[in-house]
Amino acid sequence: MIVEKRILDFEKLGLGMFVHFGVYSAHGRGEWARLAGVLTNEEYDALCHTFCPSPDWARELCATAKAVGCTYVTLTTRHHDGYSLYDTCGLNEYDAPHTAPGRDLVREFCDACREAGLVPFFYHTLLDWYEPSYRENFKEYLVYLRRSVEILCKNYGKIGGLWFDGWWNKPDADWEFDELYGTIRRYQPDAMIINNTGLSRLGEAGHPEIDSVTFERGKPFPLNREGSPKYLASEMCEVLGTHWGYAELDFNYKSLATIIETLCACRRAGANMLLNVGPMGDGSLRPLDREMLLALGEWVKIHREALYLPRPADIAVTGNEKDFLLRGNGCYYLFIHDIPKGGSQDVVLDANLNPYADVFTLPESVRAIRWLDSGLDVPYLTEGDRVTVCPTRQPYGESYVVKVAKIEVET
Repeated sequence: MIVEKRILDFEKLGLGMFVHFGVYSAHGRGEWARLAGVLTNEEYDALCHTFCPSPDWARELCATAKAVGCTYVTLTTRHHDGYSLYDTCGLNEYDAPHTAPGRDLVREFCDACREAGLVPFFYHTLLDWYEPSYRENFKEYLVYLRRSVEILCKNYGKIGGLWFDGWWNKPDADWEFDELYGTIRRYQPDAMIINNTGLSRLGEAGHPEIDSVTFERGKPFPLNREGSPKYLASEMCEVLGTHWGYAELDFNYKSLATIIETLCACRRAGANMLLNVGPMGDGSLRPLDREMLLALGEWVKIHREALYLPRPADIAVTGNEKDFLLRGNGCYYLFIHDIPKGGSQDVVLDANLNPYADVFTLPESVRAIRWLDSGLDVPYLTEGDRVTVCPTRQPYGESYVVKVAKIEVET
């Protein structure tokens, strides 16, 4: 099996921010507004004259990503509407430098990422609602697509990877992926190549140059790499509400608890989590998005030791079926869900419910088990290689959703 360093490095990134940003952001009805019957094509095209991000949009976005604990950011350099945030160098003028912004937003994004110590990734659409050749001359369109990707690979320094989306629009077409991926390898040999398989084919790779499979809003599962010619990473993308691009009337948001549990489920499967935001037209975040992200960042800060380098331990845990073990940094990390909090039965739901005991076997002897948040001891019993962890109720004033215990072992 071939194991590429770029893929192992990608797995260590753990948590990324997905950013859907384009002229649709100025309209506030989601990223599919052009095709969803919300606007005519003429009305939609006119949005490029009102879409104008503030000068500090990228720095502010990256500052938020950093506060969340993200290590990389994936930006929609061109979405399905065909509008490019980068200078297309004469391919067309439906791009940020030749419309209201009057400047290269991808360059601003890359500069801000590097200043913040974040790795920039580029999303790029495969399908295109604006470019006529997509409908009229597909072979010609593929040349246009490759030239677009070549610009991104040549003009913005080293990037983390390219994230494609939309081949599912023409699943039986010859997308000439050998040529497309070859263009990337020629200019960015260390870049991750990711091609989203959509909602119906989660976890599939498809092409030998693919470096990571995707799980779009689907529960990630551990990859079976047995017999595979190449070691693959995995990544799950999720959205806070129900739209990827900014939608001012979207009130159907997931809870913070759900986002925390989803992040943990990703790490259980060895997958990265790519959590989406849709900035408004000026590049700032909707207050609800920003506050949810910052609250997630508080949880991540407490548990960050367990979230990036550790990998699935492949050790069964009996107790709460959601609980699991990761191994890394010379120890184990036990992710424990649904620990009830203490307090009066007149105030606290399930005040008489006792926490689950988790049981598993370890090849090493346990030295200590402590909570990551406080460093306090976690009660446990050992019998040979069998370990029973008996968490006590969370103190009143705490409710972590998922709490992590660090298991130190004899080396």
